[in-house]
This record gives sequence, structure tokens and C-alpha cells, in this order.
Amino acid sequence: MRRFVRETEDMKRYFFFIMIALFASLLLLYLVEIHYISLPENKTEGKEGVMKKFSSASEFAEYVAKGEYDVGYYTFAGEVRTMPAMGLERSAVQSEAKAAEGDAEGPRYSETNVQVKGIDEPDILKNDGKHLFFSGTWWNGGLKVINAYPPENLSLASELDERGNMLLANKTLVVFSYSSVSAYDVENAEKPEKLWTLTLNGSFVDARLYNDVIYMVSRSNADYYAPCPIVPLTGIKALVVRCVDIYHPPYPVPSDTIYTVVAINPETGSVERSVSFVGSYGNSVVYMSGSGIYITYPQNRDYVKIMLDFMRNELRDLLPESVIRDIERVDGYDISDQAKRVEMEIILNRYYAGLGRDERLKVQNEFSNRFEKYHEKHKREFEKTGIVRISVPELTIDAKGSVPGRLLNQFSMDEYKGYLRVATTAGRWDKASNDVYVLDSGLNIIGSVKDMGLKERIYAVRFIGDKGYVVTYRQTDPFYVLDLSDPQNPELKGELKIEGYSSYLHPVSDTLILGVGKDGSKVKISLFDVSNPEKPAELSRYTLDEYWSDVLNTHRAFLMDKKRSVFFIPAGRGAYVFSYEGNEIRLVKAFEISNAKRTAYIGDYLYILTPANIVVVDESRWE
Repeated sequence: MRRFVRETEDMKRYFFFIMIALFASLLLLYLVEIHYISLPENKTEGKEGVMKKFSSASEFAEYVAKGEYDVGYYTFAGEVRTMPAMGLERSAVQSEAKAAEGDAEGPRYSETNVQVKGIDEPDILKNDGKHLFFSGTWWNGGLKVINAYPPENLSLASELDERGNMLLANKTLVVFSYSSVSAYDVENAEKPEKLWTLTLNGSFVDARLYNDVIYMVSRSNADYYAPCPIVPLTGIKALVVRCVDIYHPPYPVPSDTIYTVVAINPETGSVERSVSFVGSYGNSVVYMSGSGIYITYPQNRDYVKIMLDFMRNELRDLLPESVIRDIERVDGYDISDQAKRVEMEIILNRYYAGLGRDERLKVQNEFSNRFEKYHEKHKREFEKTGIVRISVPELTIDAKGSVPGRLLNQFSMDEYKGYLRVATTAGRWDKASNDVYVLDSGLNIIGSVKDMGLKERIYAVRFIGDKGYVVTYRQTDPFYVLDLSDPQNPELKGELKIEGYSSYLHPVSDTLILGVGKDGSKVKISLFDVSNPEKPAELSRYTLDEYWSDVLNTHRAFLMDKKRSVFFIPAGRGAYVFSYEGNEIRLVKAFEISNAKRTAYIGDYLYILTPANIVVVDESRWE
């Protein structure tokens, strides 16, 4: 009987600890759900000291080992980011064509739609005014070199056994795949000559072409078992990066990846300069201006400190002082973070084991509800993004700072007259806040506009000159207009609420912004009048009977022809020509072409490209 009672009690105790472990796991999942945790820091935002290099391989290994563990607990919200377009001092309206009316050398022709005039971005379509270079899908062969102009000579000039996004530097076509970069001399379209190949010992992130130099970002796994050296590139000459050449923040951050930025001569493939830094896979954003490269990374503190701060400030009446003291002692132990977490869970489990069922249920509910409120109160401190500035062309680090929240995509950052503007979302989507911060050349926050679209998240951002445009969404689409002319005192000037949302914003003129997004299950196009920042208005809208367009996924699929006041939208069931003349969106022509991916124009001819074929349209008659 005694044995039965003892075994029964053991089973109860075992079951109880299982329930405590489950509760701890649910709490951990909650922490992960808010995307990324950081202990609140009651200090002024701003410059926190520049990045520094590792002093030895052992320091590198120790730093990466800690960072790699943290990544498992603290994940940064959002999809894998690509390298944002590079900011320049510029006019509000971007260039839409190589030559608006053509010149003595040939007809006008379209270029890839980019964020910043003068800096090209990789895409699956490139255009030199005579040929189209189109990298289709993996199931449809290789890269096509097409004789495109004049259209009566339309033919396949050659085909390369390559797939990926491309940059065209004069007559050099550079192709970026996941693990390699290759260059071809395409002066003779019928017989392209391979110039060089670089192999990535890791993966390609993104690249830009600026002043005839390719700036490419790649990433390699950080292996703390065999940390040195890192060889991100091999080919013409291997790029060897020693541990002591890698930059890192002065405090631990998730660091399972080494990012390397290189400046490449497109004709020779030689690496002219490089810089490497720690980050986390898919969670670092890189932005480049004409004078600097900006690197972002998530910042976090460990779980023990988070819970200790929460207990000190919110659970004094719920937990005994002895429990808090025990956890404070654990925080001071010279052991790993993982071991600290285990010790803390043991302390909490021991406390819960001494409670009755009713009291335990009350404590658990109070714990959950109070942490919910604690996170809401401190969400900007919980979730921060560090930013590092690397000078160009020297590729040396010269400033570091941080902003609360997480970035959406490349349009979330923009440099203008020496100031960096950053749009972020902080907190879970159902309780999010959306902000815009202005940082000076030292990456100190000097101005901000906060709390746009509460309980929503950012869907689109565009900074144009001294204005900013932000779209947030949950059920309606608030379109915000910001005046950023005074960097220290940015202002929210106007707001417009409409149905649906815009995921891409394109400047038509200084006073007109085009938005492409969705309303319900259909693609929506809106034309906004921002001539009066305090009263933005939707002048016109068109709902397209399409579920999806590549424009919703990448701005590089969008094309505008200002000569004819039209723009083109490729979609699943067709390709569409819209006019915005007279401040009204009007469908000019619809072509029933399945799976249209890109459009381009040469002279007065529009080329619609799908993975399977090309259709050429006479723009004078839209036939």
C-alpha cells in the first residue's frame, strides 16, 4: 500500500513537472511569437560606438557560439531580405528610360525599375536597346539572348546555360545564381564569350551596379568549430577573410552568418575591396547610398535578464522575494546562457510545486496576462534593429546606431541630404506600432513620427525628397503623408483611409503617387494626389480581375512609359496597359497572355515576356 501511495505521488509529481515544462514551453513560444526579444534599456537612443574587429580566432568562435544559440530563441520577423537599393541625392521622380526620346545611337529603351536613379538592380530581364536578356524559369532552359529591335528581326540570338538575376555593365552581362557569379561579353549576341566565374562558398544575397562597379553581398555560415579562415569567394583569385578582419558589434548579437560585401570589376571579375561582418541568416538588411553601405541586424538580450526585469517590475506581489533573489544570483553565474535558462526554470518549477492547484492556476494566468501588458508597454525596447554605416569606396566602418522595431524591405530605408530615414514596425501584428525615424550622419536618432496605423503593420513605404509615404494595413489602408523637411521635427501631415492596401508605391510626379496592391482577392491600383500633404486624396482606382501580379512581389516587374503616360502590369491571366493621363487610371489594352513576367519597350514597341514566349505590341495602335 505504501509503495502504491509513493508511486502515485511520484506519478502526480512527474505529471506536475510535465505541466510546468509545458507552461514554460508555451511562454517561450509566446516570446518567439513576438518575433524577437530585447531587455528594455532606459537610455537615450543614438550612437553606441563603432563596430570593431575580432582580436583572435578564439574570440570569434566564442562570440559566434553565443550568437548561434540565441538565434534559436530570438527570431526576427519578416521574410528573407534582399539588398535594398542604394540611396542618392535625387529628384522625386525616377528615370523611366535610358533615353526618353532616343538619340543618334539608337531608339529609346526601358531600363529596370529601380528605387534610385543611377544605380541598377539585378533582375530577370535586361535591355540594351537592341537585345533583350531574359532569364526564365528553371524548367524552361537557360538564359535567352534575343534579337529584339527592330521587331521584324525578332529571333533567338543565343542561349546561355545560366539562370538567375542579371546586371548589364556596358557590354558585360553578369549573372548571379545562388552559389556563383558569371560574366559574359555580349558584344556579339550570337556568340557571347564567357569572361570569368566566381564561386560562392555560401550563398548570394544581392548586388548593385554603381559607377561601373558591382557591389555584391554574399553570406557564409559562421562555423565556430573551424572559424578561420573564411573563403567567401573562389575563382580568379580566392578571397580569404581572417577572423581578425571580421567586424562585429561590441555586444553579442545573433551571429550565425558572416556577410561579405565586395566591389567587383565587371570586366575582369577582380575583387577590388571587401568588408565582412557578423549577422544572422536572412535577418540582416543591407542598404547602399553613393557614399555608404548601411547594415542592419537584430539586437537582443538573454532570456534570464528579460524575465528578471519582468519579475522585478511586474510580479513583486505575485512571487516571493526569495524566488527573485535566486534568479538574480543565477544571472551572476559564470555559466552559459543555456545553463542559466535551465537553472531559472528549476527555480520556478520548485516554486510552482509548492503551490496548491487553485493558486497555481491563478499564478499562471496572472503571469501570462501581465507579460502581455509588459510587452505592449515596452515593445519598442523589446525589438530593436542595429544599423552600421560603412563608407564607400573605402569600405571602412564609421558609424553605428539603432532604431526600435523591424524593417519591411528595401524601401524602409533612404538617405537624403546626409540623413537616413527608416520606417519600422514594432510589436506583434495585432498590437503593432509603426514609426519613422530620422538619423544623422553619426546614426543618432534626431527626429521621429510614431504610432501610425496602431494594431496594423507597414505594407509599403516610399521616401521621395523631403516627403515620406507610408501604407499600413489590417482591414483598411491608411495612406500617410509625412513632412521630413526638418529632420529634427518630422511631421505627420495627412492621412487617407481606403479599402484594401498598396504594397508598392511609385512616384508619377511631384504631386502624384501610384499604388499597386490588393483589395480582397483582386489586384488594386490607386492614384493618389499628394499636392496638399494635409489632405491626400485618391483620385482614381481600378480593380483588376487578377489574384496576383509580380509587381506585388517585386518593384522590378513594374514599368512606366512617360512618353505615352502609361504603365504596364504583368499578371497571371494577362498583361495590361493602363493610362494615367488626366489623373484617371484607365485600362487601355488587355492582352490575354498567360503568366506574363516582365515588360520592356524599345522605340515605340512593347515587349511582353513570359517563360514560354514573347509578344511584341505596336504602341502607336496597341496592336
